[in-house]
Amino acid sequence: MGDNGEVNSALLSRIVADSSDRISWLRARSRGITATDVATLSTPASIQRAADAKLGGTGFSGNAFTDHGRAREPEIARWVAATHGINPSSALFRAEVEHRHLATPDGIAVTERGAVVLAEIKTTTKSWRSIPRNYLRQVWWQQYVIGAERTLVVWEEHKDFVPIDDEPLCRWVERDDAEIAKLVGLANALIDELYHRTNPAARRPTLPEPAPVARPLREPLLSADF
Repeated sequence: MGDNGEVNSALLSRIVADSSDRISWLRARSRGITATDVATLSTPASIQRAADAKLGGTGFSGNAFTDHGRAREPEIARWVAATHGINPSSALFRAEVEHRHLATPDGIAVTERGAVVLAEIKTTTKSWRSIPRNYLRQVWWQQYVIGAERTLVVWEEHKDFVPIDDEPLCRWVERDDAEIAKLVGLANALIDELYHRTNPAARRPTLPEPAPVARPLREPLLSADF
């Protein structure tokens, strides 16, 4: 999964599905809270909307833009592997403590000193001045679930489905445990809401404290330029 070292067996043991088997992957995702779910969580009101979507579905099955993104992702992933040594990954991981917390990063690698780093790939029609907040929530959630120190966010801008640059743009996003703690709390509140919607006779308990956040064991990497 990375050219600087193999992902350790403890992390590999937390793989619950692979998107290459789409039916099993979708089934596993439906049983937990994913980065896609967390991307929408920012306020208590968003928990209700996320529960609606989780139980009833969004009705969205894709369009020309999502089709373009799926087609371009393998090409962009090859660029990421060649330039940053982060190889593609299609595995769905569970968190170390809360097994219903799930994430499928686009790339994963281990540095020479044993730190886990991730890649997240996006295509867009917009010129980003900064990474959109909903994507940052996805990135922080993946870092928490995997136990990663940083993520290379890679995006390719296109016009009429034709890339406008010869190479995609990228930026490192460092792990932010304060933001992760907020997301863990919101995700656990969503789990609680889903439980009581599907078990209406159950008494609503006081919300528990957020699950412990698994921190990387290695010292943090320094920030890097684009």
